[in-house]
Order: sequence, then C-alpha cells, then structure tokens
Amino acid sequence: MEVLLNKYRSNLIEVFQKADIQRMNILAESLLEVWQNKKQVFLCGNGGSAANAMHIANDFFYGTAKDFGNGIRVNALSSNQSVLTCLANDVSYDDIFSRQLRVLGQAGDMLIALSGSGNSANIIKAIETAKELDIKTFAILGYSGGKCLNLADVPIHFPIDDMQIAEDMQLIVGHMIMQWLRGKMFFST
Repeated sequence: MEVLLNKYRSNLIEVFQKADIQRMNILAESLLEVWQNKKQVFLCGNGGSAANAMHIANDFFYGTAKDFGNGIRVNALSSNQSVLTCLANDVSYDDIFSRQLRVLGQAGDMLIALSGSGNSANIIKAIETAKELDIKTFAILGYSGGKCLNLADVPIHFPIDDMQIAEDMQLIVGHMIMQWLRGKMFFST
C-alpha cells in the first residue's frame, strides 16, 4: 500500500507542478466577470466528473459568498436525474448536456466541461452547442486532452494517464478558484 500511496502522491504533485497557471487565472477572472454581470455558469461531466461538476457548482453557488451575499448563478447539468434520463431515453445520451444548454444558456454565459479523456461525445456536443450560443467554453482535461483540447476556448490540461488524478485536478482547480473568488468579493464589499 505504501508504494501505491507514494506513487499516487508523486504523480499528483508532478502533474500539478506542470499546471498552466495562466489558464487557471483566465478561468478565475472570467468567473468573476460572469458573477458580477449576473450571467450563468454551467458545468458538465460524466461519472466522477459529473459528481465533481455538482460539487464545484455548490462551491460557486454557496461557498463563494456564504458570509456576505449571493453566490454565482450556476447549474451542474449532470444534477437533474429527470431531465438526464428523459433526454438520454428520448433523444440520445450524446445530447443530455447540449439540449439543456439550448434551453437554459444565453450569450455571455460560461460552460466548464470536466472530462478525463476529453473525448466523450456528450461533452464535445455541449462545447459545440455552447459556442453556437456565444457561451465561453472552458474544459478541465486529463490524459491527452482528447478532442476537447482543441475545441474549448480555454482548455486547462493536466497530461496524466490516471482518471482519479485527472478528477482530483478538477476539484483542486475548482477549490482554488472558489477561495480566490470569495476573497476577491469579500474585500470588495
């Protein structure tokens, strides 16, 4: 077990040290702008990334402003089981996020796609739809970054062939930005 723990920790540190801080900063500044302009943020992902989308949505909704006001208008597209199963059954699984964006999204909103591989058809379609709607797109990606690496306006890529660490990085980015946003708004009120 100790060998595994040391390897996991070593891989986590190594991939984080390669992180593109500039792109994370662009994401943070864009979230602040969306928040101040009362636009919406949408998150999407599959499996563990879907759970991370819901977790980060909660942090942006409540954690950013719990002491002084209203948080970000945010929606994890993976959170409504009725909508997801309806769209998957009646339309296709590839459309579960893009169809929601067509109803809920507006120009000036933001999409943050979470994906280990960057190749999930429903994530790709969500990004394509967001771009059609003039919604700025971000993607937090692992492995090679897949098709989303070149599709998202601002990809944040962690080149690691380990799904768990790729998903860890999604939460680390979300947590760091949530803390920065809370501090930024706290000192401006």
